[in-house]
Amino acid sequence: MGEIFETYMNDIGLASHTIRSYLYSEKQFKSRYNAINRKNLRDYKTFLIEHYQPQTVNLRIRGINCYLESQKLEDLKLSSVKYQQKPFVDNIISEADYLFFKNSLKKDNQMLWYFVVRFLTATGVRVSELVKIKVEHVQKGYFDLYSKGGKMRRVYFPISLHREALKWLEETGRDSGYLFLNRSGKPLSMRGVAERLKFHGRKYGLDESVLHPHSFRHRFAKSFLERYNDISLLADLMGHDSIETTRIYLRKTSTEQRELIDKIVDW
Repeated sequence: MGEIFETYMNDIGLASHTIRSYLYSEKQFKSRYNAINRKNLRDYKTFLIEHYQPQTVNLRIRGINCYLESQKLEDLKLSSVKYQQKPFVDNIISEADYLFFKNSLKKDNQMLWYFVVRFLTATGVRVSELVKIKVEHVQKGYFDLYSKGGKMRRVYFPISLHREALKWLEETGRDSGYLFLNRSGKPLSMRGVAERLKFHGRKYGLDESVLHPHSFRHRFAKSFLERYNDISLLADLMGHDSIETTRIYLRKTSTEQRELIDKIVDW
């Protein structure tokens, strides 16, 4: 049954890391319950609440709900749990650290990783999307992504990045294939990107907690809103299904809150 579920998720266009997560939900449920019914599903939800953080609970619920959809059992789907979000966003690389990081990589001729950081931060792509960018996309100046249901999202490469990347490709003699390759000439993996970002960041004394790939996607969103306050457009650019997901970027980091308090409160 796991193979059938996996085929269903591939057919609707879910990302590989999402598929793995949802398969885990199916496996976990079936390891505890012999039948799919309302009582067992409610018991599973209770088990999740008792053992996991709310974000993980909702991830597992999304997984089991997707499985129910694949079995035409939508009427049994579970509701997500509500939780209070933090009033700030954290673990986002600052604009100053981003500029220092990319400039340091360029100075040390680490051009592959310079462009990894540039593409993540200048486009807002997820790391799962980054590793799918091809030379042909760079030549066009954009990358079209398709989600489940055939919905398209266009990722634009800003003109300064576009020109610089084209020059890099010309210098390296590349005219086709995946853009980001490892030493063996194979496409970089998501895990490889995450590990090497931390490796290079540590060399320059940067805070390791902000050196994850999603941090640079967050930086794109924060910098975009600081320059052009259109949250609806940002939601489209980032591929969010709901504008509510994007609203978190209107919040300041805890460091920014601290600085504001120190500056404003003088009573």
